[in-house]
Amino acid sequence: MNTSALDRDCMDALRRQIEHHNYQYYVLDEPEIPDAEYDRLMRELQALEARHPDRITPESPTQRVGGEPMQGFEEVAHRVPMLSLENAFSAAELTAFDRRIRDRLGVEQITYAAEPKLDGLAVSLRYENGLLVLGATRGDGARGEDVTQGVRTIPSIPLRLIGEGFPAVLEVRGEVYMTRSGFEALNAQARQRGGKSFANPRNAAAGSLRQLDPKVTASRPLSMFVYGFGEVEGEIADTLSESMQRIARWGLRVSPELQTVEGADACLAYYRRIEQRRDRFDYDIDGVVFKVDRLAQQRLLGHVSRAPRWAVAQKFPAQEQMTRLLDIDVQVGRTGALTPVARLEPVNLAGVTVTNATLHNEDEICRKDIRIGDRVIVRRAGDVIPQIVSVVMNRRPRNARGFKMPSRCPVC
Repeated sequence: MNTSALDRDCMDALRRQIEHHNYQYYVLDEPEIPDAEYDRLMRELQALEARHPDRITPESPTQRVGGEPMQGFEEVAHRVPMLSLENAFSAAELTAFDRRIRDRLGVEQITYAAEPKLDGLAVSLRYENGLLVLGATRGDGARGEDVTQGVRTIPSIPLRLIGEGFPAVLEVRGEVYMTRSGFEALNAQARQRGGKSFANPRNAAAGSLRQLDPKVTASRPLSMFVYGFGEVEGEIADTLSESMQRIARWGLRVSPELQTVEGADACLAYYRRIEQRRDRFDYDIDGVVFKVDRLAQQRLLGHVSRAPRWAVAQKFPAQEQMTRLLDIDVQVGRTGALTPVARLEPVNLAGVTVTNATLHNEDEICRKDIRIGDRVIVRRAGDVIPQIVSVVMNRRPRNARGFKMPSRCPVC
């Protein structure tokens, strides 16, 4: 088989794999792999398609934004598509993005609107004459799910805009998320009832909003930050940052971290500041978003099939990765307490090579159904000891072994 045929087969396999993970992530809210692994698959497919542009198909994951809408909710057609964002994973990639923007516009320096990238669920809110008439998920970017009844229960979303001067039609886009403290409280309640707990705040937020019964959504600690616009009658201001300040006066929440920065060096400095403070926020973020601030420049730059040319998300080093659980050892503390410790196949996590992770106790191992030999998702946030978040069940080997705490002290 020649190289071209091998590339074609590889592209087909990657497309099937990515579509599967899109379905797990966007439709079922049950991701099987961490974001870093998904990004790697997408970049591999993009590289192959760049080598063979004649083999790019309309249904390729690189040509669309997300997954299909869930059954059980009415479908909503977005009048302005909800696009995804291109990613940058290094200072060099961000600098290259800035250079492309300046070259296209023929200017020496660009002003960017910068803010943290929340790890939640993208939602569009439509206001007509100041009244909230529609809430919709992103779905596949062109069509989403009608979650109006759910978003109406979120306290941070105004049912009626305040003040005056807002457009007759105002469609805003933002992120519905769950705070870390709210997530911990929700899982504690679930464990007390003997129910299933959520893997992370993002899944909890998505699962909470996608409830057919709005009373369930109302009982969950959800919030929303607005970061952009869809359909708007007229123009609010000349820049994105000024527009966001104005909608904040109308009662919509915008990130308190939103700032304007001048040029690539200032973007990188902002990125480093937010990364240093990342673990102090009460909500999960996975990077920083930079958008060309002047709306006239955004229009000149336009967009490609799935992403605007005028925006980029610079991602933080992955805090979650997939690896293999090689064994479980038991450590004996000074007081005689026994603590199981996972021995892992080495994996790079947030810039650190991780080989061990805490398992807390035997109940935790049973609750997560962790077995020796499993493929597991490992998370490390800041200086916190790495921990196993979940097991990748569809990768479980037949010879995976269960674990039991020793009945006698493993030391004496």
